Amino acid sequence: MLIFPHKADKEAFMKKNDFHKILNPILFVLALNQAFTAILSDEMSPRAFEILHKGGGFIFIAVIAVHFVLNFNWVKANYFTK
Repeated sequence: MLIFPHKADKEAFMKKNDFHKILNPILFVLALNQAFTAILSDEMSPRAFEILHKGGGFIFIAVIAVHFVLNFNWVKANYFTK
C-alpha cells in the first residue's frame, strides 16, 4: 500500500502511472517493429527499411530515454544503493 503524505504527491503519482499506461504499449510496438523489420529486411525495399527500421530505432531510443527518466527513482533505489 502506498502512503502519500500530501495530496499533490498522490496526484503526481497517478499522472505518472497514467503516462506509463500509454508509454509501455508504445515501447512494445516499437520493439516488435525493430524485430520484424530486421527479420524481413531482405523482403523490404531499402527506402521502407530505412523509414521503418532506422527511423523506428531513433524513436525507440527516444521513448526508452523517456521511460528511463520516469523510472529514475526506481533505478536509483535498486542499483545505486550503498
